[in-house]
Amino acid sequence: RHTRYWRDWSSDVCSSDLTERVKHPSKILKVGDEVECKVLEVDSKSKRISLGLKQLQANPWDELEVRFPVGTIIEEAEVKSVTDFGVFVDVGLGIDGLIHVSDVAWTKKFNHPSEKFKKGDKVRAVVLSIDKANEKFSLGVKQLERDPWDNIKSRYRQGQACDGVITKITDFGAFVELEEGVEGLI
Repeated sequence: RHTRYWRDWSSDVCSSDLTERVKHPSKILKVGDEVECKVLEVDSKSKRISLGLKQLQANPWDELEVRFPVGTIIEEAEVKSVTDFGVFVDVGLGIDGLIHVSDVAWTKKFNHPSEKFKKGDKVRAVVLSIDKANEKFSLGVKQLERDPWDNIKSRYRQGQACDGVITKITDFGAFVELEEGVEGLI
């Protein structure tokens, strides 16, 4: 029932086939441990057997769909990494969710997500989508707030007088902030 893990040419355990993400297999296994694993591939020509541990466990993507259905608010997801295109946050289960840069704020533009987030930050986000087949988990921050452009015509009508603050002057005019996230051009 248990297969011994040998560290030699006759067996191959890839870190991607372990039960959790680790930088090195020695973080969760040691020589002499008895483990139950699944045979993934037998290559008699090169005398290799590929084994996996995680394949004997429930797929965490199945649990993800149950625990965090679309629309669920996750209160304290930890930022694991910041990239050019977004932020990866740990939601547990060994799965990271992506907050794409386009889902950070309704109107404010960031040159880089690191302007708002850093590794280790705790983030509140809402589940936008789960793509189990491609193992993609999308989250959003801006969706926790009202889009300032929703119902804009009910707040500002043509011909209406309004006050605002000049935020920028250019060769072609001046930008006026009417409310947070809503600017007009004179």
